[in-house]
Parts: sequence; structure tokens; C-alpha cells
Amino acid sequence: MSIEVQNISKNYGTQKALDAISFTVKKGEIVGFLGPNGAGKSTLMKILTTYINADEGQASVNGHDVKAAQKDVQRSVGYLPEHNPLYLDLYVREYLAFNADVYKVGKDRIEEVIALTGLTPESHKKIGQLSKGYRQRVGLATALLHNPDVLILDEPTTGLDPNQLVEIRDLIKNIGKDKTVFLSTHIMQEVEAICDRVIIINHGKIVADNNIDNLMTEVTVQTIEVEFDKAVAKELFSQLTHIKDFTNTTNTIWELVFATEEDMRPAVFDFAQANGLKTLQLNLKNKNLETIFREKTK
Repeated sequence: MSIEVQNISKNYGTQKALDAISFTVKKGEIVGFLGPNGAGKSTLMKILTTYINADEGQASVNGHDVKAAQKDVQRSVGYLPEHNPLYLDLYVREYLAFNADVYKVGKDRIEEVIALTGLTPESHKKIGQLSKGYRQRVGLATALLHNPDVLILDEPTTGLDPNQLVEIRDLIKNIGKDKTVFLSTHIMQEVEAICDRVIIINHGKIVADNNIDNLMTEVTVQTIEVEFDKAVAKELFSQLTHIKDFTNTTNTIWELVFATEEDMRPAVFDFAQANGLKTLQLNLKNKNLETIFREKTK
């Protein structure tokens, strides 16, 4: 296994950031690590990259224990933290050369990672002159310098515009063809596009661990988007059977969540008629990773 986590717990004072979590990641997998803000994602990534120690449990990367063999873990891992630390006054090649010295790798590797991460057009500039997207590429290039077997990426596309996001997403997917990638993100489309498997964490506990297709079958909720011709008092929705949640998204448009696989559109239509309402649109929304995430983290 590339990553093994066994009963890892971590406390910050009275707050339990991680609560006896366990999972494994096989060599060659691209795994999305999801959870709300404060769920414990970055804490676990810092433990796996030896920045902090767990209070309880064991973890290993590439067969190396994160406490007993920290240097071996660091050689095995390429890490891009959430807040990409860069020396903005250095030129791209200058910065990569500095890190190449730290990793004790040859200078020829600098040109390889520049080409691999698409940095060539901007490689003559200072890092401070680069766009957010290219700065993320510099961070990825740095993480790849020593050709690690495992990449741990914490929010690698934070703050990117749609074009930059697609570019970095494609880059990660390409890199992941021969490496293990463990990444956290809040962008569900990103996970659906590049990940083989998803682990969802909430309040320090794992609440889901499966491939995306299997996760779809785990959630037995149904979401219907309906637009009425006038405002509706939310108290009326209690008339609907199997209703689990309802959200007023825009004016007279509501998102209704039902805890059943039965098609509830006829019931919503009947509800409208019974209450003197007209349905201007009535759509059954497909299950997607966002639906699953919301269900698992409530």
C-alpha cells in the first residue's frame, strides 16, 4: 500500500480534529479526500507528510512509518500545501534550483519538471510576476522534483479561474498515471473528473469511502427542483410524505429533498394543486457527488 492509516487521532485542546480514522490507498490510485471546513483534512495531510504527529494510531507512506522514518517518508512524498509557500523574488529556475539542492537531485531534473508542468512559457520570470495558476504549477514542479511515488495535494486548485482550474486538473490527472495521488478539494466536479475513489470526512470521522459509482448507490435521497407561480409558506411542505429537507433557492424556486427512491414528482404536483399553486417547472435532479457530500456531512 502507498498510504496506510490506522486509528489515527489528533486533538487540538478540547477539539478532536481526527477521531480514530483508518483507510489505505493503493499504489497508482487517485483519491479525493473531501470534507467541510474544519473536518480534519489538512491535519491528516500534515501527519502523513511528517509536519505534525498524531496523538494516537499509526500511519505509513510507501511502507515508511511517519514517526519512525520521517526522512524516508519525505523522500517518498511530494507535498503541495494549501497555502503554497513560494519565494516571490526568485526566478522560477532559481527557485527550483534551490529546491533541487535541498532534495539533492541533478539540475537536469529542473528542465524535466518545467516541461512536465507546462511552465516553459513563464520560466524566465520571477515567481511574483506569475498568475495564481502558474504559481500552482511552480508548487507542483517543486513537489515533483525528486520524482516521489506519492503526491499529497491540499486544495491544489484554490483561487484558480475556470481555465486555470482545467489546466491544473489535467496536469494532476496526467501525473497520476504513474503515481499515487491523495488530494483534498471543495470542487466536486474536480473529483468526479480525476479521482478513482472518494473518502469523505466529517467532524474527524470517515463517513464514506468508496468509488464514485458505488457511492451513488449508497445515497437513497431524491432531489426535486420545483418552481411555483407564487410564494409558498415553508410550513406547507410538511404535507409531503418522505420530505427530508427543503431550500428556497431563488424567489419561488424550491429544492425539495426526499428520503425515498420513489419518484415524488407526482406527489409534488398534487401538493401544488391542493394548495392553489401552479408548477412552472418540475425537475428531478440527478444524483451527483455534491448530493452525496451534502447527505454524508449533514
